[in-house]
Amino acid sequence: MNPLTNMRNVLKLSEHELQNPNGKSWHDMYRGSAWIFVAGFPYTLTEGDIICVFSQYGEIVNINLVRDSKTGKSKGFCFLCYEDQRSTVLAVDNLNGIKILDRSLRVDHVADYKPPKDNEKLDEETLRLYMEGCAPKAITKPNTEESRHRSKSVDIKKEKTKQSKSSKEKKSKNRRNSSD
Repeated sequence: MNPLTNMRNVLKLSEHELQNPNGKSWHDMYRGSAWIFVAGFPYTLTEGDIICVFSQYGEIVNINLVRDSKTGKSKGFCFLCYEDQRSTVLAVDNLNGIKILDRSLRVDHVADYKPPKDNEKLDEETLRLYMEGCAPKAITKPNTEESRHRSKSVDIKKEKTKQSKSSKEKKSKNRRNSSD
């Protein structure tokens, strides 16, 4: 199907959904994926430019701007991953069909995205970012011996503070009593 026809069909689906809310959305079939496909943007846009446009609907954790393997120039389409899947619905509904530098964007869901296969050319850090994304990681409590030692030293410091406070109180009481 022609990309412009597909873009118009997505816009019609969204309009129909707004006019006839029946509870089920066509976006529900993509509930398991936080990836979107973006096409039709100018070849001069970089990853940073695309992130600036699309980050208004959520935190972007990964981007794959498809480039020509020989020249390194953009091919005009990319794949974006949001931190929260609900951001994909907002991006598809609001950015599909907009014009950037006189070019219409096509924005659609991706059911199951697979990272590029030419990973042997990438350095270790870039490969790790492709595989894991760059989203913030959940903070976990360390279970090491060092963390146990730290918690013991904190407890000891608290105990010493309590002891010093009680000894100061005793001294002040003694002073008051001796002055009477």
